[in-house]
Amino acid sequence: MIDLHTHTTASDGTDSPFALVNKALSAGITTLAITDHDTTSGWSEAISALRSPMSLVLGAEISTLTSDGISVHMLGLLFDGENLEMQKMLAESRDTRLPRMRKMIELLAADGIAITMEDVMAAAPDGATVGRPHLADALVKNGVVATRDEAFVDLLHNDSKYYVTHVAPTPESAIACIKKAGGVAIIAHPFASRRGETISTASFSTLVNAGLDGIEVNHRDQSMDERKQLTQIADELGLVKTGSSDYHGNGKLNSLGENLTDPAQWERLESLANQRRVVKP
Repeated sequence: MIDLHTHTTASDGTDSPFALVNKALSAGITTLAITDHDTTSGWSEAISALRSPMSLVLGAEISTLTSDGISVHMLGLLFDGENLEMQKMLAESRDTRLPRMRKMIELLAADGIAITMEDVMAAAPDGATVGRPHLADALVKNGVVATRDEAFVDLLHNDSKYYVTHVAPTPESAIACIKKAGGVAIIAHPFASRRGETISTASFSTLVNAGLDGIEVNHRDQSMDERKQLTQIADELGLVKTGSSDYHGNGKLNSLGENLTDPAQWERLESLANQRRVVKP
């Protein structure tokens, strides 16, 4: 069982890296990717928890923006964690999240919604990449909404009046950085329309020219028709097809292993990295 997209308390998940690895072992996951938002800070702890028969794939989910302002998430896997250019891109993306969070809080507060930056920081684990899920958790704690999902549906979705974008690399520049660091690039949930505006079918050719390796086809936020369309695009463009849970722990309904990557597709994807970087116990 291969799950190539999960999150820990290093970003907006609710399980520590150590706990996530143990949960994945219990769930029968044989290959697990740690892909926290714009950070590699959970890698070391995840490695410390690793034991047979599971292998660990180290990566990150990188926030990007197209030239026309559409949010695209790019999964970088198997890259060199010591690569300075890669770490610079991740750090710059993290740095832009705090001003964005302050602006969202200002917009919410202006409409009488009880929330402060202190509330959000209290909801985020130490060292975590601060994001909307932490704002959602603070809204739950303050009694504004009942659940994190409700916060996103009612207040924090991409088309909300309270949503604020942040400075981010383009998808093409993120792909180029991942590739220079020796990794592979997979576009995450590209047709997840419930999250907001999505890229067009025509955009994939440009991403392939930049070095895109794969498409996350099987994801709970994509309908069966969208998955079929993405499968066709991947086959036409010669891209690897992946599936994953996008697990966040208690914060979302996603379950470990609810969508998986075919072993043959994973073998092909791993071969595209410049080194064999899968961590084995």
